[in-house]
Amino acid sequence: MDPGAEVEVRRSKRRRRTVSAYREGDRIVVLIPAAMSKREEGRWVRDMVARLERSEARKRPSDDQLLARASQLNNDIFGGLAQPASVRWVGNQRSRWGSCTPGDRSIRLSARLQGLPTWVIDYVIVHELAHLLEPSHDERFWGWVNRYPRAERARGYLLGWSAAAQVDPPDSEGPPGCEDEVID
Repeated sequence: MDPGAEVEVRRSKRRRRTVSAYREGDRIVVLIPAAMSKREEGRWVRDMVARLERSEARKRPSDDQLLARASQLNNDIFGGLAQPASVRWVGNQRSRWGSCTPGDRSIRLSARLQGLPTWVIDYVIVHELAHLLEPSHDERFWGWVNRYPRAERARGYLLGWSAAAQVDPPDSEGPPGCEDEVID
């Protein structure tokens, strides 16, 4: 368990046999039955916080895991033609989901993607991989991107996420939800 994580335990008289946990901002909230003993509470809180943190870790792959995933998507969708040198999370992308520098074959993904479904992150990776083959948002570029089976669905998800978060989706020269920095 993260020693700095604030944990709030909420007891409920209506809750009888279930325990659950979720994140509320920086705090972890654990819901337990009101009748649970303090000893059981301590065990369940440790267990549920650990489960939540494991689940969150799966949704935030490391940079090495991102590179491995990009390599797999490259092989599956691009036949090995768009191998990136690096893929990493960055926290400074507020107006785009990802960016690519074809010259050094590096891909950067916005940390805002962390926690989103894997297939949405995969779409952004595919989008950036396509820029290793085609720098602009022309028809050939979208032909590559649309090889990803969930491309349209992922674009819709990102648009919906932007609307729900009340942020403007990135501007683009193509389908909604994409904006890239292409540096030669």
